[in-house]
Amino acid sequence: MTDPVKRGTRRAEQARATRRRIIAAATELFVTHGYGGTRLDQVAEQSGVAIQTVYFHFGNKHTLLKEALDVAAAGDDEPVPLLDRPWLIPIRQEPDPRQIIRMWLANSRSILERAVPLMRVVRGATGTDPELAAQWHIKQQQTRAAYAVLVQLLNDRGALNPALTLDHARDVAFVLANIDSYLGYSDICGWTFDQWQHQTTQVLIAALLPGEGGGAVQNAGEA
Repeated sequence: MTDPVKRGTRRAEQARATRRRIIAAATELFVTHGYGGTRLDQVAEQSGVAIQTVYFHFGNKHTLLKEALDVAAAGDDEPVPLLDRPWLIPIRQEPDPRQIIRMWLANSRSILERAVPLMRVVRGATGTDPELAAQWHIKQQQTRAAYAVLVQLLNDRGALNPALTLDHARDVAFVLANIDSYLGYSDICGWTFDQWQHQTTQVLIAALLPGEGGGAVQNAGEA
């Protein structure tokens, strides 16, 4: 008799492999054809499953795009939030505030390299699709919240620009380094990831650390 635990594990692994194939196919189609130009029957055909299987795992196209974007941002489909992943451990342990910012931006660059193609898809559809507009807003707020972690790390080391409150420093960092900023540099100015990473690192150091040129940055209520 087959061990029911092993049978259940095998089924779970098969289901996960199916989800991965669907997400990979959907990602390629979304990037190539856009959100409106991608149909779930195309995703099913490209991933080698029945369309009912796509609906079973994801329910609808909005959810499929959201999960594809989550996988792209994280780099895998492990159910672990970005801020609970191993990349943050050496940053938390780093004593040098400048190096903290450099390491943070290096990781941000890795996330952007994976996620930007799908982020462009979401951003391009926000004007016509309320659900995607809501997805974009949620992603931006999550990024904003993540920058509170960076700011707290600097503050814990006594390294945060005293002209900034924690909330203001979080918002300054978010605006300077979020996806919209990258897309402006990339799509309008033609910058590479290397150029974006170097420039944004220098700008954040200047804005967030005392004595680094950030004295002109004030709390919003003091401007």
